[in-house]
Parts: sequence; structure tokens; C-alpha cells
Amino acid sequence: MSQVLNISQRNSVLQKMAVLVDQQRETIIKANIKDLESYEGEDLAMRDRLKVDQCKIEGMIEALQQLASQEDPIGVERFRFTHENGMQVYNKTASFGTVLIIYESRPDVTIEAAGIAFKSGNKILLKGGKESLNSNLEIVKLWHQALSDYNITTGWVEYLNYNRNKTQAFLEKPTQKVDLIVPRGGERLIAFVKEHATCPVIVSGRGNNFVYVHNEADKRIALENIINGKTDKISACNAVDKVLIDKNLPDKEDFVQDLITNLTNHKVEILGDTHLSKYNQVKPISNDNIWQEEFLDYKIVIGEAENTPEAISKINMYSGGHSAVIITKNQTEADTFMSEVDCAAVYHNASSRFTDGFQLGLGGELAISTDKLHQRGPIGLQHLVTNKWYIHGDGQIR
Repeated sequence: MSQVLNISQRNSVLQKMAVLVDQQRETIIKANIKDLESYEGEDLAMRDRLKVDQCKIEGMIEALQQLASQEDPIGVERFRFTHENGMQVYNKTASFGTVLIIYESRPDVTIEAAGIAFKSGNKILLKGGKESLNSNLEIVKLWHQALSDYNITTGWVEYLNYNRNKTQAFLEKPTQKVDLIVPRGGERLIAFVKEHATCPVIVSGRGNNFVYVHNEADKRIALENIINGKTDKISACNAVDKVLIDKNLPDKEDFVQDLITNLTNHKVEILGDTHLSKYNQVKPISNDNIWQEEFLDYKIVIGEAENTPEAISKINMYSGGHSAVIITKNQTEADTFMSEVDCAAVYHNASSRFTDGFQLGLGGELAISTDKLHQRGPIGLQHLVTNKWYIHGDGQIR
């Protein structure tokens, strides 16, 4: 598995996968129904991520087709230099080698994340959660069929059907070469991987995203932004969990009441700080630790901010470093907020729901990293590479 497949081979397998997923829609959905029927938890976000329907199938096919049409990320020249002694020096992108993706409940990861890692020239190890086992195994069968159809060993995509203990043992002492690990899931999964892994880990971090409604906000935009961010997809890491409202917002009482009414209509549980828990249907928060929780549920905290600096300070203290939004007509305030908030994606008058590889022009994503090394935010095809130096000489010695 040391030799990288050429771009024609990789694209052919991806195109074949798109055809097979289309042909085997009902088989995948039947396997997924078994997983859904076996799932006994009450986690709404987990169930939402677990479910595969026709819409998700379409997304898988589109991801595979887009990947097949993108440029090869391997061998791209990033730097060149002619040494004074005549050596020609180049730096080019290179594959990592073997990428292990550990994930919970999302069968589409078996297509989209694996596809990105495969297109980037890597061998793929997949360790999905037990709750999505039937779905994942059906999709891995398709990977193996697509590879076999082009006389490529199925070892390029391998599924690790391990329990927690065996996974921990593999992380601590891999039985095969692993160059990079990408955990996709909640905080407990990420902490587990970071604790036990013996090779580099890209942390696909938690959300807990904030919206700050500045005192010069367009209140219609603010209302639509918060409702979209909170209710469009509660299981997404780019969903909104916290709202800070400037104490000097004109007609603040009316805005807060409109916000409460809209959130309540969407069956969102509303908690508030001491300033905002006085409103009907807003429960007081029990302690400040709730400001750093990611909910993945129909639940939101609303609070008051003295001004932009206080909003920035609170976001930097409590957010997951994922996404943050300011709603304002004041460009200077927006620029300050966006430069000083320490998140992977910062927004001015737009929804945090756009922190997504497809939406930000990457043609899909492997993960959304809240780490600052080696890539922050959505990690697309062009980011899942390392680099390599090529030096050509004619006998130079130092």
C-alpha cells in the first residue's frame, strides 16, 4: 500500500462509488432502518445524524461526483527556490499515508470523509460507532466493489469493527501503520482519542456557537439569523447555542419578546441570564458552566452584553472556537469583532450554519477543526495533505 494510486485510478473509483450508491439506495436505507430500530438512546442529535434518507443519499452521490471532478491535491508545487550553488529546490504536497477516521452515528462519513481521504492518496481505516454498524458495512461493501472493479486491492478502504477496548488498544499500539487520526463526534470521543492516540490527531471540535446582536443590528436579520442557526439542524456542530444581546439595543424589549415567541414556536427551551430570565418562558440558568456547553438539542441560552468588548471576552472564554456571529450595520464594530474573536469562522450578518466544507467552496469536508495546526475550520481535499521537499543537484556538497 506504499504506492499512491494515480489520479485516474482514484477518480475512477470515486465515480464508480457514485454509481453504486445510486444503484443501492434501498439496500443502504434498509440497513439503516435496522440501525435506527436498534438505537435505544434518546439523543435527538444522534438519531438525526444516524438516519439515512433519500436526501442524504443524494448528498453522498454529489460529494463523490464533486470529489472525482476536483484537481489532484497530490504533487502540487507550493514553493521553488534555486540555491546559489545551483541546486533546484521544490516543495510539493504529498499524501499522509494512512488515515484513521473514528466517528459516531453518521453513515455519510463512510462516504464523504473517506472519499476526501481516498482522493488525497491515503489508505483509509474506518472505525464507525456500533449504532451505525449495518449502514457502514453496506457502504464499505460498495467501496470494496468499486476498488475490485478496477483491479485495485480492497485494502485501500478497511473497516475496523472494534469495541471500545480493542479501539483503545489499537490507538495506543497500532497493529498497522497509521499516520493521521481524525475523530468525528462528541467531546467524549475526541477526548478518548486524544488521550490514547500515539500519532497526530486532527480535532474536529465542538460547536457552542455564539451570536452577538449589536446595538446597531438590523433586528429582522438578527431574528432570522438566530432562528436559522438554532433550529435548521440541531445535530450540526455549526448550530447556535448562545445569544448575546447588547443592553443598548433600541426597542430591546420588543426584540427579546419576538425572539422568545419565535423560539417557543420552534419548541426551543430558552434559558436566560439574570437580565433576561425575567421574561415569561425563559428559565434562569443554574450556573455559568452552561455557557460552555454544546447542546445539540432544542435548547438555547440568551444573555445581555454591555458592549462589543464584553461580547468578545465572553465568546473567547466560553465558545468552542468553532463559529461566532455579529449582527450589526456598523462595519467598524464588525471588523473589530471578527479580528478579535478567537474562532475558526467569524460572520458578519450571516448564519453560522455556513461553516461547512460544501458551503465554503471546498466541495465537502473531512472535518471542521478547531485546532490551529495544521488547518483551521473546514478541512477539504486541498488540506488533507502534508508536504515533501525535492532537491535536485549535480554533485553539490556542503
